Amino acid sequence: MITFYQLMLYVDDQNKIADFWVKNLDFSIIKNDNLSGVPIIVLSDGRENGTQIVLHDKKLIASYQPELNLAMPSILLSTQQDLELLYEKFKANKIIVGDLATLPTGQKIFNFSDPENNYIAIIQAT
Repeated sequence: MITFYQLMLYVDDQNKIADFWVKNLDFSIIKNDNLSGVPIIVLSDGRENGTQIVLHDKKLIASYQPELNLAMPSILLSTQQDLELLYEKFKANKIIVGDLATLPTGQKIFNFSDPENNYIAIIQAT
């Protein structure tokens, strides 16, 4: 069996992106380290064996591995929270959001942009 461990994101400003995830998405920083000259910030959603996101410095990683694709992957988050309230909170916090939509399944979904203009989607959990 293969299980999900961590999602590595390559960003321009690790601290700015970590702050965004902590303030707006309720993640916490569980590690802020400089391993062998490679700074990393590890974020957690707080669940035991839950989602962890490792933020890497894009320019530094590119200097070590220029062939590596450093583009942001498509990320879909889910939440038990009221998605309409979360949508309004994001708008109030001046986060760029797409339209709030309802899927044929009845689930609500919207996308938003982080401070580096990477788009992430969030869907109402069933």
